[in-house]
Amino acid sequence: MNIPHIPVLLNEVVDVFKDIKDGYIIDCTLGYGGHSEAILKSNPNVKIIGIDQDIEAIEFSKKRLESFKDRVKIVKGRFSQKIEELIKKYEIKGILADLGVSSLQLDKKERGFSFDSETLDMRMDKESSLSAYDVVNFYPKEKLEFIFKEYGEIRNYKKIADIIVKYREKNKITSPKELVKILEKYLPKNKKIHPATLVFQAIRIEVNQELKELENLLDILEKFRPSNAKVAIITFHSLEDRIVKNRFRNWAKGCICPSYAIKCECGGNNEIGKILTKKPIVATQEEILKNPRSRSAKLRVFQFR
Repeated sequence: MNIPHIPVLLNEVVDVFKDIKDGYIIDCTLGYGGHSEAILKSNPNVKIIGIDQDIEAIEFSKKRLESFKDRVKIVKGRFSQKIEELIKKYEIKGILADLGVSSLQLDKKERGFSFDSETLDMRMDKESSLSAYDVVNFYPKEKLEFIFKEYGEIRNYKKIADIIVKYREKNKITSPKELVKILEKYLPKNKKIHPATLVFQAIRIEVNQELKELENLLDILEKFRPSNAKVAIITFHSLEDRIVKNRFRNWAKGCICPSYAIKCECGGNNEIGKILTKKPIVATQEEILKNPRSRSAKLRVFQFR
C-alpha cells in the first residue's frame, strides 16, 4: 500500500499512550491513519475512534486499518462537533489531535494548498461552502486585514490586504500561483520558508476555522474531563501552540484566586490534572531530515485526574 503521508512525532505519540491497556483513544485528526495504526499495533487491547472531515483520507484509512476490524470506528466530520457525544458514549482513555495539514493535501494541486496550485481552494472538507477563493475575492478589506494580522501575524497586513482588494476589482484571483505573483514583491524574503507561507496560513485557518476548532475541542474537554485521560496535541505554528500551552497551564493551576489577592482563598486544589510535558516535544534531527515538515511540530501532553 502506497502511504501518501508521513505522520510526525510517531514514536513520541506511541510513547505517550503506551501505558493505556484498554478503552478507547480518539484520534481527532485521523488523516491517513499513521498515528492510529501505530497505536493499535502498540496497544493490542485499545480501540481507536478516528475523526476526519476529508472523505479522501477516510477512504484511505478504512483500507489501511481494515486488518484491525472491530477495534476501529471512523467518524466523518469536524472533531469539535463529534467529540462530545463520543466522550459521553465511550470510555475514553486518550485524545490525540495532530493539527497539521497532511502531505497529500499539500501536494495535490487540485486541493489548492500549495503555492503553485491552479485552484484557490484550501478546504479540508470538500463539502464545506467556504473556500479560499471566497475569502480572497469577496472578504471586505477590514476582514482580510484581520486574518492576515491575527492568523498570519504579518507585519504589513494592511498593505497585503490593500493589494488584493485593488487587484480583484479588475480581475478575480483564481489560483494560489496567481496570488503569489500578485504579492511577491510585498512579501519578506526568507530562505527557510516560502515568502507567502504566512499569507497562505492565514487564509487556510480562516477557511477551515482551525483556531475555533481547537478552542472548541479544549472547551469540551474542560467541561467533561474524561477521568485519567491523556490529551496529546501536535501544533505547527505559534498561534495553536500558544492556545494549547495556556489552556494546559490553566488546567494545572491549583490556585485560581485573582493576582491581586493577598492570600489564597480558593482552597488551592482547583487543578483538573497535570501537564506531562514541561517543554513541548519536538522532532529529532533524524526525523527532520526524513520529513522536513516535522521541523515546526510541537507536542504537548496533559492528563486529567
